[in-house]
Amino acid sequence: MNTIPEYMTAKHRECDDVFSEAESAVAQQNWPLALEKWQCFAQELNQHFNQEEDILFPKFEQATGMIAGPTQVMRMEHQQMRALVQELDNALAAKVKDEYLGLSETLMVMMQQHNMKEEMMLYPMMAEHVSDGNKIVDAFKSVS
Repeated sequence: MNTIPEYMTAKHRECDDVFSEAESAVAQQNWPLALEKWQCFAQELNQHFNQEEDILFPKFEQATGMIAGPTQVMRMEHQQMRALVQELDNALAAKVKDEYLGLSETLMVMMQQHNMKEEMMLYPMMAEHVSDGNKIVDAFKSVS
């Protein structure tokens, strides 16, 4: 897990797992567990987005000169997912099971599509163009 694609893809899987655990807890109306898992997921997702937006995307844009390309699309999708996360926060706080589960299905589909684009296209491009990728991954690991 030393390359950008390996590390970031593994982080996608970790987020997916915790997300599913939160969803299962909501389905069982185990609200304390749901809140614990949801907060863990939301924190991991936010950290992941920040690593991409603050470090990886600018490095990639600097290396390639592609400012209005795939990173712009990824940032837009991050904003859409952040809005859904806020709606899910509200549904969980209100303990509205059906609303939460409906929103979580929407977020899951968005995350799957988003992650596929990153994993199949953007991360491999980063591995090719970002020369200090291993150092970046090491820095990410130190805060995980």
